[in-house]
Order: sequence, then C-alpha cells, then structure tokens
Amino acid sequence: MAAQQRRFRWGFAVLGVVVVALLAWVFFHPKAPPPQKPPPVAVTVAKVVVQDIPVSISGLGAAQAWKSVLINTQVNGVLTYVAAEGTDVGAGALLAQINVAPFRAVLTQTKGALRRDQALLAAARVNLARFQTLAAQDSIAKQQVDDQAALVKQDEGTVMIDQGAVAAAQVNVNNCTIRSPIAGRVGVRLIDPGNIVTTSITTGIVSVNQLTPIAVTFSVPQGDFQRLSEASNGFSRPMPAEALSQETGASLGMGQLSIADNHVDQQTGTVELKAQFPNSSKTLWPGQFINVRLTLQTLPNALTIPAVAVNQGPKGPYVYVVGAGNKVSLRPVTVETTQDTTAVIQSGLKADETVVTDGQMSLKTGLTVAIHPAGGAAPAASSAPARKPGA
Repeated sequence: MAAQQRRFRWGFAVLGVVVVALLAWVFFHPKAPPPQKPPPVAVTVAKVVVQDIPVSISGLGAAQAWKSVLINTQVNGVLTYVAAEGTDVGAGALLAQINVAPFRAVLTQTKGALRRDQALLAAARVNLARFQTLAAQDSIAKQQVDDQAALVKQDEGTVMIDQGAVAAAQVNVNNCTIRSPIAGRVGVRLIDPGNIVTTSITTGIVSVNQLTPIAVTFSVPQGDFQRLSEASNGFSRPMPAEALSQETGASLGMGQLSIADNHVDQQTGTVELKAQFPNSSKTLWPGQFINVRLTLQTLPNALTIPAVAVNQGPKGPYVYVVGAGNKVSLRPVTVETTQDTTAVIQSGLKADETVVTDGQMSLKTGLTVAIHPAGGAAPAASSAPARKPGA
C-alpha cells in the first residue's frame, strides 16, 4: 500500500513538471509574426481608346526630281553666258549662250548661195520656155531643148541643196541659245563662261531639276505590293502617301501613289513604286532619304491600346487588365493589326478598361498594383527588402 502511494506521488510530480515546462515554453517562446501581404507591383497603365485607325504600309524612299535635264551643247564655240546658280526658271528661260557670230556668218553665206542659185534656176527656166517655143516652130534641134530641161533640173537640185544648207546654218544659230525645256531650279554650273565647249563634252554645262511636283521612289515587298494592288484596284486609283522625315518623323507632305514598276525584282523580291508630291513648300529635295507611309484603309471606331501592353503566351496574345481595388487579371485578346505603336483589338477588351503597359513580368492574376505615370521612375517590384527563410 505504501509502495502504491509512493508511485502515485512520483507520477503526480512528473506530471506537474511537464505542465510547468509546457507553460514556461508557451510563455517564454516568441510568437511567429503574422504573414505579410506582398507589396503592390509598380506598373504603368493605359486606357482602351475607341478611335479611327489608318492601316498603312511603310517603306524607305528617296526623293528625286520629277523631271531632270542636263544641258549640253550641240555646237562648238565659246560659252558667253550661264544662268545664275540656284535660281528658279520657267520653261523657255535662257540657260546658256554660245558665241553666235561665226554661225551667223555661215548662215549669211548659205543664204547668198541660195539666192544666186535661185536666180540661175529662174534664168534656166526662162530659156527652157523659149527653147520649147522655138522647137514647136521647128527652129532649133530637139536635143537643145532636152539639154536645157536637164539644166533646169540640175539648178533645181542645187537650190534644194542650198535650202538645206540654210536650214542647217539656222539650226546652228538657234543652238547657240540654250533655253530650259522645263520649269525648275538651276543647279551648280559645271562650266564657266569663257570656256570653249564642244559637242564631245557630255558632262553638261548646267542642270535643271523640277521640284514642284517632286517624285519619291521606294520599294515594297511583293506581299505588300499585292495588298496595295488590291486596295488601289490595280493602281488605277491613286492612293494617299505621306512623306516622313527620317530624323524627326515629322510629316514632309502628302502625295499620291499611282505608278508601279512592271516587274518584281527577283534578287530582292520587291517592287519599285513611285509617288508624286506637290512639294509646294519645297520640304522635299532631290536625293533626300525619307520614310513613306501608304494608307490602305481606315478602321472606324477601333478598340486600341498601346502595342507594348500586348504579351505573347503559349495560348496567344493576352493583356493584364486592372480591375477594382487595383487588382489585375490576365485577359486573352485577339489582335486585328498593329500600326506603329498602337494595337487594334478585335475581341477581349471593352472601351475605357485599363490595361498594364509596363511591369507585366512581375504580375499574375489577383495581385495588387501601384499605378505610376507613364515615363515616371517607378520602383521595381524586386526592390522590397528580402525576407529571411522562416521569418
């Protein structure tokens, strides 16, 4: 009986020690901090906008004169005058003058020879008429009449030769004065007055370029060429074209595309096109490289978002939409086309919804975002202090 009492006391003592140890552990052990919510992810956003979007094709082009003339001489002589460089001239304006005195002297000589031979021809014809009358009276031999008729024909040939010589001399006189065949701008002169110019010189005296209108040539891939051909009904209908500065992207003028080359370049798979621009303000200059944008059609009332908002996933394009409480959700979309920095959405979004344009890599459905203005210095999501494992 006494042994049982001792065992009971020892068991009660052990139980008391365990209870005291548990109470001490609960009282002195630090409590685990409650789990913290992840910080909001910094993003930039944009609204879904309804607007008309022109569908266009762009290409690299070069401006060139609509008409260009290199002036060369057709006679040999001393150059006495050249039009002022950089001036605008009309069609028929004087561009160059060659000393005409020697050619006028030749013209005078040929005219004199013509008059002399015309007089000889007239005398021969009078004699022929007289001989024919005498022959009818049987007063002279028929051979004499025939000889006189041959002489008349000979003099007629001589007169024709003289007339040709006069015409040729007159052409040379006219060629001493060179006039512009087109309206345009005079370039830098290549030969100064006082030099002797000859017909063997092919480098030219001066050039004239027509700047209004001006042409822009460029090439497009054959796939885009088919789209252009369909949109213009086989290039029978002019298409609007816009010239853009390569440096600033600013518009340099509007024109029309109406000329397409008659073949596809097999080496490059492209087709050369030519557009005409009025260039009334002369913002385009021959030899200038520019970008050309051709408008195929205009999509009315299209849902548009910045192209950077569209992401590509295994199941196709998607965007992150910001909803109530700045929580984001992944939304699949169908992109109809992309023009420059704008994406046209066919389905998946509604007007005035908000989509994420920057910071998508750190997002997943249900996360809260902190919206920062576009272009602002938004802190990265990884800038939050790292937590120790088990904290």
